[in-house]
Amino acid sequence: MTHWKLIKLDFGRNPVHFGDLGIGMEKSGERAYSDTLFSAWVSSYARLFGGEAVEQLFARFPKQAQSSPLEPPFRLGSTFVYYNETYYLPRPIEPPKGYPEDSLAFAKEYKKLTYLPLKIWQRWYQGEGFTDADREELELKVKQPKTFGKLEEAKTFDYSKTFQSQRVPKVSLDRTTRASNFYHVGFVQFQPEAGLYFLIHFPEADSSLEDELKAALDFLGDEGIGGEKSSGAGRFTATWHDLDEVWKSVVNFKQFNFHGLISLLWEHPFASEYLQGASYALQERGGWIVSPVSGQQARRQTVQMFTEGSVFPQPISGMLANVTPGNFKAHPIYRSGISLSLPIYLAS
Repeated sequence: MTHWKLIKLDFGRNPVHFGDLGIGMEKSGERAYSDTLFSAWVSSYARLFGGEAVEQLFARFPKQAQSSPLEPPFRLGSTFVYYNETYYLPRPIEPPKGYPEDSLAFAKEYKKLTYLPLKIWQRWYQGEGFTDADREELELKVKQPKTFGKLEEAKTFDYSKTFQSQRVPKVSLDRTTRASNFYHVGFVQFQPEAGLYFLIHFPEADSSLEDELKAALDFLGDEGIGGEKSSGAGRFTATWHDLDEVWKSVVNFKQFNFHGLISLLWEHPFASEYLQGASYALQERGGWIVSPVSGQQARRQTVQMFTEGSVFPQPISGMLANVTPGNFKAHPIYRSGISLSLPIYLAS
């Protein structure tokens, strides 16, 4: 029997720094992608339980595309923002049922809604769809900042209010010349009652694995996730929750005809038939790795992954990507392209 958990990460007053390819140190994203979360979590798992234990865990994940893929022991979603009991999800690339073709009057405001509160996401992609009232409210939003309607009531326009971005000045010293270098680092700080959450799916209940993952996540929370951990960034407290009735209805939705990604996805070779009827975006994933065993640092190989919000007619399992640098000999380095998606209904 499948088993779902919702996990909240409460950062308190600790800032976070989530870098990405091409944005530099001066900027930070507000959330961590599924491959970043997976790598940080497994690294903590290795430090707690040892190299042999993590090798045994990796052996349970698919590392090649198969017609009957090995079911991984768990699937992770990317982290997304929550505020109190409002959970934001990525808006699928395809518009919801009922979205009008003549949307030029409010298309710009609609495109700003990269993340939707769960209540609106469910109504648009599993329920009645986009309504005339939604259209009227978005048209009003074009003219004035404050609207009055179901979108405003559900905090659809409040995503950017849940966190603040800031730049902090830093100074580094050259170890040889002692010359100073002045630069800025971008951080994000969440508002009180806000933080990040993610979904984890187990193909069947496994209390032993779940206990190990809880211990490793607590360990990661003490160390921090993301960059600038030496400055105290990224530290969090994790709490595990059973799905409430709303979330249960979302993950168990039966009248679907598509699947919307809430994680990154990578598979090689990627079957061309998967793209028939799909709508998707790609993102290059790269960066640096630090071995939890040897402490060695190296720039990992880059891969292109399908992003959250991509839509496919069928579920695609995904697999681990071996991104071990050519000069890195300590152990293999993997990035997770294991997918997690939610069922949705789109008008044909």
